[in-house]
Amino acid sequence: MSDEFETQGTIARNSTDEILIKTGEYYNIKVLDIRWHSNNKPTRKGIRLNMEEAKKLLNVLKRVMDE
Repeated sequence: MSDEFETQGTIARNSTDEILIKTGEYYNIKVLDIRWHSNNKPTRKGIRLNMEEAKKLLNVLKRVMDE
């Protein structure tokens, strides 16, 4: 992932693993990237969505969390 992505937040799991939530542009499309990092390096585990898809994901998460 490009260094031009801006970190919006992190969620630590333990002393070596965390999720980084980043925004930026990928092929001129604004995207949200949610990815596991281990020992400060990105892993292949994660998801990258355009902002319209990210809004749909947020709606699903809100619905699930309210259950």
